[in-house]
Amino acid sequence: MRKKISALLLTLTLCFTTTSQVLAAETNLPDLKGKAAISYDLDTKEVIYTRNIDQKVYPASITKMLTALVFSEKKTKADNLKYTDSAFKQPPFSYRLNVHPVKVGDEISAENAMDALLLFSGNDIAYMIADNVGGDQKGFEKLMNNKAKELKMTNSHFITPNGLDDNTNDHYTTAYDLTKLAEASYNNAWVLESMSKKQSEVHFQNGNKALLDNRNKLVGKNGCIAGKTGYTSKAGRCLAALYERNGRHLVGVVMNSEYNYPKDTIVFEDMEKLINYSYNAKKDVLVKNNSSVTSLKIPYKVLPIIGPTKTLEVPVDVKKDVTYYKNDLKPEKEYKLNTVSAWKLSQDKSIGKLIVTQRDSKQEYELYSKVSKTQILKDNILIYTGILVVLILIILGIVLLVNTIKKHSKKFY
Repeated sequence: MRKKISALLLTLTLCFTTTSQVLAAETNLPDLKGKAAISYDLDTKEVIYTRNIDQKVYPASITKMLTALVFSEKKTKADNLKYTDSAFKQPPFSYRLNVHPVKVGDEISAENAMDALLLFSGNDIAYMIADNVGGDQKGFEKLMNNKAKELKMTNSHFITPNGLDDNTNDHYTTAYDLTKLAEASYNNAWVLESMSKKQSEVHFQNGNKALLDNRNKLVGKNGCIAGKTGYTSKAGRCLAALYERNGRHLVGVVMNSEYNYPKDTIVFEDMEKLINYSYNAKKDVLVKNNSSVTSLKIPYKVLPIIGPTKTLEVPVDVKKDVTYYKNDLKPEKEYKLNTVSAWKLSQDKSIGKLIVTQRDSKQEYELYSKVSKTQILKDNILIYTGILVVLILIILGIVLLVNTIKKHSKKFY
């Protein structure tokens, strides 16, 4: 019997330990090689995880997402583009050097060009697009920065359409700004469609067809619906990815990670850790439900129209937990209270809102009075009792007076 009890206790202990380890694994911060990273909820605009999100980083080929956005707004899939001299001069990875030879003047459809840009990440394709859309690299640079400004990428500046940064330190961004770029890419049907493909068959007119693989190894796996890779010696290995799991949409960005050539697995492992953590992350409680968060001073008259004016200090409560993701961004609280009559106070009717802000995220909570108009009666019970006594005495006096008058009237008949 003792052996059975001991065995049962051991089993329960092992189960509890295993469960605790699983829960800990889900909630511990991810161990990333990337020096900057962020996860962002596309649906609620909440930032979940942060690491150096406002630090200046180099975007490398993630730049091509911005190139793609500008391209999609200036051309249609059916348009044709000509291969240009500046495209011809671009280093690997380029379509001309790594896929098939191309001559200046050769034409390709915009649809094929988009896939060659986002799947294969052709450096020459980016310059070809820039020349065909902006006239040249300088013209396209202006279009890119105008688009970045429109997206409120306030700490970014772009020079090259392909992200190569050998000759400049002025081509930069932040992990946070790249969530803006990823969100815009998600909302652009053509760009999202292209980034979501695992493979695409492309060709220049009268040229050989090429089957291009998506260099984002995660696309189509574990909810990864799209993304863009990047690498330069200054930028390190980079990845911006879009995810959907159970109807919930997240953006993950990992910057300046390690490049373990030729396997090239580290940045993708970073992303999987980041996204798994983010989907499992639990919010911290900033304010507990039924807690008083502020107060409201309401002037009122003890008696309608007449009488002295008094002030009722009303504790204001929130009736549900106020929650947020704990990270480097401090939540800011703002109270918007309505103008309320003290005589209409109710504990069941909202008298305002608590707005909790973390960057672009705004979560609203209804606020309620902790007291009702009965509090006025309680606070002034002596006054109202005195008034009631006076009224009773007046009524009694009137009754006595009337009776006295009646008695005197009878004496004259």
